[in-house]
Amino acid sequence: MSIYLTFLFYAIPSFSVLILIEMIAARMMGMKINRSSDMISSLSSGLTNTIKDAIKFGFVLVSYSSLVDSMTIYKLEPIWLAAIAAFIVQDFAGYWLHRLNHRVNIFWNRHVIHHSSEEFNLSCALRQSISVTFKFSALLFLPAALLGIPAYIFAILGPIHLFMQFWYHTQLIGKMGILEHIIVTPSHHRVHHAINSKYLDKNYGQILIVWDKLFGTFQRELDDVKPVYGVLRPVKTWNPILINYKHLYQLIKDAWYAEKLIDKAKIWFMPTGWRPEDVNKKYPLEYIENPLKQIKYDTDVSLSLSVWSWMQYVLTVIMMLHMFTVIGNVEPKLGYMYAFFLFTHIFSLTSLLDGKWYSIVSESIKIGVAGFLIYSQQYSWYGIEGFLINLFLGYLVISLVLTYSFLNIEEKNKMENYGV
Repeated sequence: MSIYLTFLFYAIPSFSVLILIEMIAARMMGMKINRSSDMISSLSSGLTNTIKDAIKFGFVLVSYSSLVDSMTIYKLEPIWLAAIAAFIVQDFAGYWLHRLNHRVNIFWNRHVIHHSSEEFNLSCALRQSISVTFKFSALLFLPAALLGIPAYIFAILGPIHLFMQFWYHTQLIGKMGILEHIIVTPSHHRVHHAINSKYLDKNYGQILIVWDKLFGTFQRELDDVKPVYGVLRPVKTWNPILINYKHLYQLIKDAWYAEKLIDKAKIWFMPTGWRPEDVNKKYPLEYIENPLKQIKYDTDVSLSLSVWSWMQYVLTVIMMLHMFTVIGNVEPKLGYMYAFFLFTHIFSLTSLLDGKWYSIVSESIKIGVAGFLIYSQQYSWYGIEGFLINLFLGYLVISLVLTYSFLNIEEKNKMENYGV
């Protein structure tokens, strides 16, 4: 099992406990920072990212190992000094990659999922991308390669650096004194996630805030400007898979509709949000002009659907952890099929929260994939056999029936609420 997956077996329960503590503390403090559907969307997004990383889906355009092998000019030792240098390089590279993701149209698609929640809490920290298919960040690690810092240090440091960015996604912690001048704090990151004009495109730092102060992108949280969270073009869905590709889909459409060839080409590399003038006039998009008048996306789901969705989410976590334990012992194609099954499952449960008919289609595909996998493994589910297989098949049927039932019940309730 990889270092990353090993870390996850500790990180997932730890994050879950911290999210629960934040929920309880927020309720005691009278703060409304958690909504059930939003949390399920955030947590499900985290699962899709984790599953994608587990099956190593993606293409590395430039590997750090190749840079070390070909470009080392001085071997930095001892190991503790190399580790410190690696941390500085990792954080410096993280700042610039983060800034690039925010400022260039095509790269925003890699990051929009993280900002798509209209809440700001620990669960939204787990909104991580599955659309980062081509990886080139090793280019930003060139200083480390020149110093001969071995790749295994970054293999260990990478997950730690990522998980260290979890804690500051909260509204429960105020300003932190002298630490505000050194590290990224919750106050700094609230500014980063805000869509207020004063706060836009600020505080890209991941662990150290000094990069923002050095490169002119720092903004402190102001007492008289309350952060409003989300994105300026609301995503209006709980489905994290759709959110991951929503911006890319819009870019493709805009490039298609653009009359000028130059616009078809440059739209990809212009500042985030730029659209050709002719396309903007013909096909205007919803855009939040005044964040203070933001109307949050809400589908007003029933308590029973919310409970069922949480049960589905917990089952997803269990199946994902099972996938981690078996993925190294099965053929790669079976690993990809397990991941596809889980993606279909997540697509279905979040589409149901949206009240979309295609959740039924997704459920049907899920049953088909599961049936094929069980049949191809001689009535086994990745080593699970006997009574548990029958139980699993029963669950799949129940899930399909309940999805259909909830769609009809929720639609009927909405019609009654609107007096139709």
